[in-house]
Amino acid sequence: MTARTNRLDSTLLDRITLRPVWVGSPKVRRIAAGVLVAVALVLFVDDASGDNRVQVITAGRDLTPGTVLTSADVVVADWDSAGVPEGALVDTGAVEGQTLTGPVRAGELLTDVRLLGSRTATTALGTEARVVPVHLADAAVTDLLREGDRVDVLTVESQEDPNAVPAARVLASGAMVVLISADAGDSRQRDRVVLLALPTNDATTVAAASLVSALTVTLH
Repeated sequence: MTARTNRLDSTLLDRITLRPVWVGSPKVRRIAAGVLVAVALVLFVDDASGDNRVQVITAGRDLTPGTVLTSADVVVADWDSAGVPEGALVDTGAVEGQTLTGPVRAGELLTDVRLLGSRTATTALGTEARVVPVHLADAAVTDLLREGDRVDVLTVESQEDPNAVPAARVLASGAMVVLISADAGDSRQRDRVVLLALPTNDATTVAAASLVSALTVTLH
């Protein structure tokens, strides 16, 4: 009787030591299953996000408007595809030699509308557009302009009476300033060029007038 009692006590002690009573409870099993599902979900999301990374072109340093890009100005970076906007540049070969239309911070992703070209003008104006270079009659006005400004282009009508007040003529409305050439010093101030994006017909009118008339702009 004593031996049997000792064996029962030993078996009971082993069960208590090796397998606590709560281990097999339904509640514990449900918690364990939930933890496993959560771990599997985290692993799945990590794997999925790794598959959705894409390479894009970003600025390697702070860049100013009018910069002609070289390979030293840009960096290829990995981005989450969900955060990449339409028109993002992915090929360094398509960037080199292109001109920036506005300032860019180091690390900023470059898109097609940041580069001077027909795409920039078309996107801004919502129509087929052309880029026209003009010299403004007043160099001080050129200093006031910034890329992205909207302006109206004006000239002066010919007057038979030299004492008459000049009459202004609006050649085009809502032109977008896409680039201003750098200041080369006072002696060449009038050589600065303003590139304006305009609908095709207005662009032709402004380009023709710039050959024979002084031009100025008013800002919106």
